[in-house]
Amino acid sequence: MRKLPPTFEQWFATKGWSIHPHQQDMLDRADAPALLLIAPTGGGKTLSGFLPTLIDLADGNHEGMHTLYISPLKALAADIKRNLTTPVEEMGLPITIDERTGDTPATRRKRQRADPPNIFLTTPESLALLVSYDDAPRMFAGLKRVVIDEIHALAESKRGDQMMLALARLQTICPDLKRVGLSATVEDPAAIAHLMARHPDPCEILLADPGPAPDIQMLTTDEAPMVGGGAAYAIPAVLEEVRKHNTTLIFHNTRAQAEIFFHNLWLANDDGLPIGIHHGSLDRAQRAKVEAAMVRGDLRAIVCTGSLDLGIDWGDVDLVIQIGAPKNVKRLVQRIGRANHRYNAPSKALLVPANRFEVVECVAATGGGAGRVAGRRPARSRPPGRAVPAYPDHSLRRTFRRKRAFWRSQNRRRLYHPDPRAIRRLPRFLRNGRLCPARLRPLAAADPAAGWPMAAARPARRPTHPHEHRHHSGHRHAEGEDAPQPRWQATG
Repeated sequence: MRKLPPTFEQWFATKGWSIHPHQQDMLDRADAPALLLIAPTGGGKTLSGFLPTLIDLADGNHEGMHTLYISPLKALAADIKRNLTTPVEEMGLPITIDERTGDTPATRRKRQRADPPNIFLTTPESLALLVSYDDAPRMFAGLKRVVIDEIHALAESKRGDQMMLALARLQTICPDLKRVGLSATVEDPAAIAHLMARHPDPCEILLADPGPAPDIQMLTTDEAPMVGGGAAYAIPAVLEEVRKHNTTLIFHNTRAQAEIFFHNLWLANDDGLPIGIHHGSLDRAQRAKVEAAMVRGDLRAIVCTGSLDLGIDWGDVDLVIQIGAPKNVKRLVQRIGRANHRYNAPSKALLVPANRFEVVECVAATGGGAGRVAGRRPARSRPPGRAVPAYPDHSLRRTFRRKRAFWRSQNRRRLYHPDPRAIRRLPRFLRNGRLCPARLRPLAAADPAAGWPMAAARPARRPTHPHEHRHHSGHRHAEGEDAPQPRWQATG
């Protein structure tokens, strides 16, 4: 068993903490090529993923980037930066931490490329852009570990496919790169581990103690309308719950619903309780202001959307209210975990159906094991279209090679079923906007002097009038007569 350095043991003692079993397991297996940790919300997953990194960087001998953290949310990356900065400053570790998202200014992005931090926090979209630069090998030269937080949220979307393509590029730059996946809601861990690990490396799965079951209740009232309403009838009950608790998160499924509910809630707030709103369409400065107020504990409630439902660690939140049917049990599990975000502390949630038709969905969510059920990644093949978004980014590099980019990737079997014809057709897909059969090619040729190739003309419309159809079908061209040429020409 690998022991903590004296500096870390002293820091844990001053906090009154002790290292959890799954954190010790992650530390003991720090040299594994791939690890997947499944732990409940508030169980210290983030510290488990970064603890080997902090220990490796404690001596200050590493130059450049050491660990790359990938988050599905910008707000989560900012929150992780705050949580990491605290122990680093308290222990006096010589570690630099920075983040890059869509909110990062251009001057700071330029500085990050010139002098990468030891711990770099980003999103899949920003990572896809970074690996497309010519100086990517220099920027990621010293990379040792990749930590993918809330991997279940990325595994079920094209964002996850884009991220895996970027990781394949990083694996060619850093062959000894180690991957760590963190999640609290995974029903099929083997499928996520198979997706995350580099082929043919194994991925060990670590399961932490699930902890106590959450306390989930539903607001029962006879005032719910039959349809619509946006749960405006429940505003007095919601305000009463806000008064009873320290900090409350009020989740909505859409931004428009959040804005309308916040407006009505503010009009009914006769006590002048400090209430804020947070969603992705707000200005960056406004979102940062609300997040800082939540960290300080200045707000009693915050109306929010999916921008805060993954991994946000605000320990003062003791109640989560879901307005409307959650539509997804996995989403509900994540949102419930924001309340009492501490180890072995039960989360508390209140479901508020927007109308009477959503009562059935809320009852199913509360009685269907919402505290344990998680999302399953459906088995699906990945067609060439999955790789298309990354193709233009990589093709802009002078050192781009089609076969090297896709056929020599270390985890190509994780991305899509290999098909040589599909790879050859990717540039044609980008040019014409469609995939044509492999044995056919468009007749229209590109003019090199015109720059970007032009798409071929559309085929002539098929005759629809019955007389017109008989005329064309009965017509025969004599020998030597000019016959209409087909749009596609066989190439053999």
